Amino acid sequence: MGTDEERDDARRRFDVADAAPLLLDAAGRVTSWSAEAQRLLAYPAAEVVGTRLADLVSAEDAGRVPELVERCRRNGGWAGLLRVRRGDGTPVRVMARIASALEARGPSRWLVLLSDMAEAPGWDMHRTVLEQMVARSPIGIAVVDTDLRFVWSNDALARFGGGPPQGRLGLRLADVQPGLDSEAVEAQMRHVLATGETVVGYEHVGHVRSAPHRETAHVLSFTRLQDERGHPMGVYYTVVDITARHRARQRLALLDRAGEQIGRTLDILRTAQELADVAVPEFADLVVVDLLESVLRGAEPAPGPWDGTAPVRLRRAGRQAADPDVTRTVAIGDDVVYPPGAPPIRCLVKGRSWRGERLDPLAEEWGADSPAAPKATFLDLGLHSVLVVPVRARGVTLGVTTFFRRRHQEPFDEDDLHLAEDLVSRAAVCVDNARRYTRERDAALVLQRNLLPHRLPEQCAVEVAACYRPADELTGLGGDWYDLIPLSGSRVALVVGEVPGHGIGAAAAMGGLRTAVRTLAALDLPPDEVLAHLDDLVATAAREEGAEPDPAGADSTGAVGSGCLYVIYDPVDGQCVMAAAGHPAPAVVLPDGSVTFVDLPQGSPLGAGGPPFEAVEMALTEGSTLALHTDGLLDPGQGRAVDADRERLRRALQREAASLDLRCRGVVEALVPDRPHDDVALLLARTRLLGDDQVADWDLPVDPAVVAEARKAVTRQLTEWDLAELAFTTELVVSELVTNAIRYGAGPVRLRLIKERALICEVFDGGATAPHLRHPRTTDEGGRGLLLVSQFTQRWGTRFAPEGKIIWAEQSLTDPPV
Repeated sequence: MGTDEERDDARRRFDVADAAPLLLDAAGRVTSWSAEAQRLLAYPAAEVVGTRLADLVSAEDAGRVPELVERCRRNGGWAGLLRVRRGDGTPVRVMARIASALEARGPSRWLVLLSDMAEAPGWDMHRTVLEQMVARSPIGIAVVDTDLRFVWSNDALARFGGGPPQGRLGLRLADVQPGLDSEAVEAQMRHVLATGETVVGYEHVGHVRSAPHRETAHVLSFTRLQDERGHPMGVYYTVVDITARHRARQRLALLDRAGEQIGRTLDILRTAQELADVAVPEFADLVVVDLLESVLRGAEPAPGPWDGTAPVRLRRAGRQAADPDVTRTVAIGDDVVYPPGAPPIRCLVKGRSWRGERLDPLAEEWGADSPAAPKATFLDLGLHSVLVVPVRARGVTLGVTTFFRRRHQEPFDEDDLHLAEDLVSRAAVCVDNARRYTRERDAALVLQRNLLPHRLPEQCAVEVAACYRPADELTGLGGDWYDLIPLSGSRVALVVGEVPGHGIGAAAAMGGLRTAVRTLAALDLPPDEVLAHLDDLVATAAREEGAEPDPAGADSTGAVGSGCLYVIYDPVDGQCVMAAAGHPAPAVVLPDGSVTFVDLPQGSPLGAGGPPFEAVEMALTEGSTLALHTDGLLDPGQGRAVDADRERLRRALQREAASLDLRCRGVVEALVPDRPHDDVALLLARTRLLGDDQVADWDLPVDPAVVAEARKAVTRQLTEWDLAELAFTTELVVSELVTNAIRYGAGPVRLRLIKERALICEVFDGGATAPHLRHPRTTDEGGRGLLLVSQFTQRWGTRFAPEGKIIWAEQSLTDPPV
């Protein structure tokens, strides 16, 4: 063996008092064999000198020797566990320490010190002290050599897999815990060996051999062990089980996601699907949500025959699976039928959750059946554990949610059941809110659709098409409306308006406002006067009810702040008069396809007060199209500039369409999303003109004798129109109206006949007083003229013009003459 100085120096470096030294040359052959080595391994020196160290090492570690020698060359030494064969062939575990010989001798020789793990006094002392310190520690502690093989570990480490401490010696982490992500852990150890940096709080999530389907979490800390020269000897590390804390964090994270992702809309099916989505795959492999059919309609959950004697029919509202191959469950929207006594039905009846830790693999899926999905066994679907949780909110059961786990997932436990109940309880409130909103929205929609015209009246002035799209469920139904009102003299009134706010209150306010507009239109008032009366009506009602405009757009119970556009079109001369109260001006599509926007003064919204409304009059060529719309068409919540919105509307109106109805729908489809933030109403009216053969008029002198001439002229005209059967009634009407105009009015007097869907007789005079219908007594000599007119015609009335008034009467062209 080398000199005593070499041996003593090596022992001081490695802090070993008794060790068996031997010397190797650069090729790894034994050049010197000590008496201690002969006593430890039972080889005489004559047999060993010249033998390669790899031949003395057991077959398991023989392949490591070249690598160890290379490490010694790089790092100046190595320490670790080796399995060596004795002379009699029996293996022995030794602690090997390899270092270069004294530098004066050069690095071509290597000094090897071998210590018996069981007999080395120094090691026994250190091990005994260490084991006494950590014997009762709940923390797993281990020491690995520079090859990352276990040198020592305590009993607590056995809880993290790998068996007792003696069974781990000489093995690597992957050998002890094959299910663990050993590469990540060993990467941390190599980092510590290479840099000397201590790693504290490294969190590792994986599975251990004792619970391959259960996810575990541990916190590890690593410290490098080194000799007095700073050469690495191994790694000391600790392991703390934080699985409970990790699972608690996972549960909280899942509940946080549920709070963010469930209930983002007020749609029942979407909310149920959000519940299924948030639970897969983190919590379950398959989730289905089944709700009572009445809940999906927004109605109160109706109690059913849940006494266990008849099957119960639910509706599949949500479904999500981690594996896309699981497709044989009932589809969303289909009926789900459970037999009496099935766990979902028991939960529905009792309102309590149920846990099936282990399912019968051959049992059918509780008989849940649908015409669109055949029955499947739990074995077919790979399901082995289940939770059934009732969907309950505000003391009412709305349905059930079922959670399944498949194949390699661990079964559900009590903690999982509590988590599922928390998830479903949060979703249940959202489902119930969506149900209540659905009920309110459906009621408001029914109310509004009943208040809107079911069918626009037939008339000859314009060809019309209308389209209405309600707001989405988040914003709520608004109060937009449109109308077409036939007026006297073949004229029509086109109306579009909107009430602020949303919900039933807005729909009711819209209905009241629309009724008021139709009532004012029956008075034959010009547009600016109609809006003025409407404004007074809204303001008065607001003062009586104490209502104020709501700029936030919340639910409103009044019409304060409403907008309205009122247009009158006359097909006799093509004149159009309009006025607006806080409402967008209409667009006009000319016959050549060009689009213009009417320069219409914007009056104040109804009930808000302000200057008088201004009317604009314009002449429209035949075939022009008026586009009246609410503001939701121009800017559906995007905040764009008015010019940009008008340009979008211009392009949409210029598109060709086979019919006016298709053009109307095309404009809405082009400009409005499926779920707009505000209601949208669009009314298109293509103008017509009455031909010369449909209108006849005469200027009459203010002379009672002209009444006879007027009767003769009317008779001739009716004969030309093939309406001779109406001559007697029409002569009577003309005689009374012309006589009244000459006697009570002022000149000039003008008579006009219009033939369209009815025969209209109009008499104009310059007077400003309106005649009144009287019911004369039998002894009265006069006052029967208008009474006769009212009896012989369908309707009659008076409208005022800037120069005077017009008294008119209509006769049906389809009903037999009186």
